[in-house]
Amino acid sequence: MDFLFTYSPTSKNHQSQCSSFLLTIIPFLLPLLNYQLIPAQASICRTSCGNIPITYPFGIDDGCGSPYYRHILDCSELGKLELRTPSGRYPVHSISYTDPHILVIDPFMWNCQDGDNFRPTKPFSLDTSTHLSLSPQNDYLFFNCSEDNVIVEPKPMFCERFPERCDSSCDSSSYLCRHLPNCGSALRGGSSSCCSYYPKATESLRLMLKFCASYTSVYWRNNGAAQMPYEAQVPEYGVRIDFDIPVTTRCLQCQDMKKGGGTCGFDTQTQNFLCLCGQGNNITTFCKDHSASQHKSVGVIAGTVSAVSAAGVLGIGAGIWYLMKVRAKAPVTCGVQSNENRLF
Repeated sequence: MDFLFTYSPTSKNHQSQCSSFLLTIIPFLLPLLNYQLIPAQASICRTSCGNIPITYPFGIDDGCGSPYYRHILDCSELGKLELRTPSGRYPVHSISYTDPHILVIDPFMWNCQDGDNFRPTKPFSLDTSTHLSLSPQNDYLFFNCSEDNVIVEPKPMFCERFPERCDSSCDSSSYLCRHLPNCGSALRGGSSSCCSYYPKATESLRLMLKFCASYTSVYWRNNGAAQMPYEAQVPEYGVRIDFDIPVTTRCLQCQDMKKGGGTCGFDTQTQNFLCLCGQGNNITTFCKDHSASQHKSVGVIAGTVSAVSAAGVLGIGAGIWYLMKVRAKAPVTCGVQSNENRLF
């Protein structure tokens, strides 16, 4: 809020009155404005969305976690977690922090209930600047591809004949095509075809979908309860996305329970590291470092005050009203001589 004081000197007495007035009002205005512009953390970073734990490097509140993953997760009021990517928003099935990966479900992909009814779909893609990557544990199955445009052949036989073009073939004899997860016989007896191909990039996935009716992604889930080696991995529908966990000394110090047990976060304006200690205390070191000054830049955590609040406006108004009442009989108000350009 900018205040414009117009000044028209008429006499030494008038100058003295104006100076006295400014010296009187400034002590009232500055503390009120300054107080209202200091942010207060609205709440501690949420640690879950529904039944899915949310911890570093992720955050569902702005300023929590690592800035590498800012704005990629969204938690609805109903506790449904979604992943944002350039190709859309996808329900998150689970997040693992020990074997760092996210499992998402793409509702546009083919599933067992579709059978021979292939719906229009669009390719799944990621923003690589967020340190996310498609896991090599994914397999992609394509259905009803045009053999005039896509090489659809049993991969072992094709690779023996054309080793230099082996990577470009879509394997029609793949294990997953013959044993579709949860519905192994969904396409048997029909006219639909299936082949397995791992796209090297989003562009190659788009190209495949240009000549194929639909596709689906299958990831291999580790089955810890498996009794036999061949049962150690179980195929399931979904997209596995691997992520990195940026580890820094400052974050480890911040999380150390002996040093206060803070939450790693960042300044939403500069993206510099912050240790979030609750009750609006955002420190650049760790929570029990009493020698460090608190970080007080506007907009550190979503929900902080970024402008003069209603309480501040009322406070300023009360101060101005009091001064007007005291100076009601004053003949001149700082050189403002008419109602057209009066400040008060």
